[in-house]
Amino acid sequence: MQTDKTNQDPTAVANDGLVEHFAYDNKIVKYFAYATIFWGIVGMLAGLLAALQLAFPVFNFELAYTSFGRVRPVHTNAIIFAFVGNGIFMGAYYSLQRVLQTRMFNDKLSLLNFWGWQLIIATAAVTLLMGFTTSKEYAELEWPVDIMIAVVWITFGWNMLGTIIKRRVKHIYVAVWFYIATWVAITMLHVVNSLELPVGPFKSYSVFAGVQDALVQWWYGHNAVGFFLTTPILGLMYYFLPKIANRPVYSYKLSIVHFWALIFIYIWTGPHHLLYQSLPDWAQSLGVVFSVMLIAPSWGGMVNGLATLRGAWDRVRDSAVLKFIVVAVTAYGMSTFEGPMLSIKSVNALSHFTDWTIAHVHIGGMGWNGFMIFGILYWLIPKMFNTNLYSEKLASFHFWIGTLGILLYAVPLYWAAFTQTLMWKDFNELGKLANPIFLDTVTQILPLYHTRVLGGLLYLTGAVVMVVNIWKTIAAGNCPDDEPASAPALRPLVVAAAKAEGESYHRFIERRPVQFTILSLVAVAIGGIVEFVPLFAIQSNVPTIASVRPYTPLELEGRDVYVSEGCNTCHSQQVRPFRSETERYGEYSKAGEFVYDHPFLWGSKRTGPDLARSGNPNSLMKKTNFWQYKHLVNPQEMTNGQSIMPPYPWLAENELDLDATPAKIRGMMTLGVPYAEGYDTQAVDDLRKQGQEIAADLRGQNIEVSATSEIVALIAYLQRLGRDISEAAPEAQASAAEGQDDSSK
Repeated sequence: MQTDKTNQDPTAVANDGLVEHFAYDNKIVKYFAYATIFWGIVGMLAGLLAALQLAFPVFNFELAYTSFGRVRPVHTNAIIFAFVGNGIFMGAYYSLQRVLQTRMFNDKLSLLNFWGWQLIIATAAVTLLMGFTTSKEYAELEWPVDIMIAVVWITFGWNMLGTIIKRRVKHIYVAVWFYIATWVAITMLHVVNSLELPVGPFKSYSVFAGVQDALVQWWYGHNAVGFFLTTPILGLMYYFLPKIANRPVYSYKLSIVHFWALIFIYIWTGPHHLLYQSLPDWAQSLGVVFSVMLIAPSWGGMVNGLATLRGAWDRVRDSAVLKFIVVAVTAYGMSTFEGPMLSIKSVNALSHFTDWTIAHVHIGGMGWNGFMIFGILYWLIPKMFNTNLYSEKLASFHFWIGTLGILLYAVPLYWAAFTQTLMWKDFNELGKLANPIFLDTVTQILPLYHTRVLGGLLYLTGAVVMVVNIWKTIAAGNCPDDEPASAPALRPLVVAAAKAEGESYHRFIERRPVQFTILSLVAVAIGGIVEFVPLFAIQSNVPTIASVRPYTPLELEGRDVYVSEGCNTCHSQQVRPFRSETERYGEYSKAGEFVYDHPFLWGSKRTGPDLARSGNPNSLMKKTNFWQYKHLVNPQEMTNGQSIMPPYPWLAENELDLDATPAKIRGMMTLGVPYAEGYDTQAVDDLRKQGQEIAADLRGQNIEVSATSEIVALIAYLQRLGRDISEAAPEAQASAAEGQDDSSK
């Protein structure tokens, strides 16, 4: 295929103006590089701890701040926003200046971006460990931190767009297209998904409820992967891969198709996280169709990246940097094939709620994101510090031990996933569940969790080796904060000229970054609008159930404890319409059950059993107050030492903040939950009364506990789940079932 070297080679820029002298800002790139390395190690350590906790529960240490439910979101946020996020800024600030032939728009904005981002990360780590969380995947941070993110992200966009406008090149290079789309999409996603009503300094409720909240969250969640972990890394690939290989990008035309098809299609795919769940069938179908379509542009990008190495493959054998990037691009291809495959309903019926999803995201996270950033660091640090990499052998060792770590992490989880789903769905010759005790399906895969720990340890070891290698490299060189550069001035009239004869429309729009940004916004907004409007505007899409009532004050407080401890990380609350699930848990879930759930808590992983029917007397999941108490305080004691669930002894000691309860009730009323007018004034009295009933029941079993303790509130919430459905009149259940789409039948 032919290439357009003028556009595809970042070093090939021609202008007719006078030569201007300026300096690139290397200091900001250096800062972000150091932060990338530091937070990478922190995030991987948190991930290793979380893996150890699943394999050996003793590593929860019986401390609130170190339990799995709190450590796990610290790990995901540290890897996504601290490690990869700082890596994105590092690569973007370096490449933007060079492809645009100018210094960043404003040095103060650059520093505000850096220090603001580090403050967000540190605040996130502290608040998540303290239990301040919204529970939403990849969006767990509470409202004050959400505001900080918005301010810093807008600062980055301001700085980037300002730099693009004052550039010294006529056309914006392909890498910049992806940076623009990233900023536009993440701004939109963050603002919409973070619409929440504060009810305390670090407590809020999502303005959306139930099925609507689920759709918004996975519109955000999947596209956070698409537009934070994919498009900016593709931008880095389009800049650094050609530079490192000293080859032009394989195909300019393919890069155009890759970009526009990817950002348009990706935004529609979120509903594939909710297949066979309480979401209208038309929305599920849209998610499936666009997810399958997504493989075309994704693999187009992979081909464009790997084919750029044509004529340079002999260098890959001897270059650790190119090895990292080749495996990164390959991992991108693997994960973007696997994603569409997992979106096919028949496959999703087997994979969802299992460790298959965990393996899938780590192929992308460890392979695509991690290896790309490692490769860029190994190339960028020596170049900026005007020296050679300290040790090519250590870098090669890092590559091989990291690759082995990925394999030992992911392969056991694929094995575990097949084991899980086959055991969950297995029936014996009498037509009964062959494995009615959920814990049996957990103990069966523990050796695979042990192997996963080894994989994570090897990957972390490679990263530590990189730290030593880069530290030695830095010590041997010197990085000027301001790197002298020069380029011909860009004549504004040339940029503003009308479309020239023979000039393609895309080349024409590449000269106009503002219009390009607007077109990108339109492309990423269409999918969300089409999916949201019917579900939010047409009431019949969320049929109500007459017996479903708002939570009592004690149950609401218990739900907040459930969220705070991250219980929905391991437990789902969504019974799908499969015989294997209705036999185990009870009646399948319906959209009308969740109309008062701010936020929704359907979950995405079953490390433990589903809890949607834990309070339904007709369900196998129904337990006594005594059992719930003992199981929360010491789950290993209740399961002959087999459970991997963390113990929560502090819940029996912690008291609810009753001063906050009226504000929570008022917040729910503002969101449309039909409590009686003025109910907030009697909410605490009702809470105490219900708590005393549970405490008295436990006292009869020789357990003394405060009626206003967190554990009593959590027990009240668990005993409420599914009870409304058990109390529904048969005609009400039938009506609700008729309102469900075919996906729930």
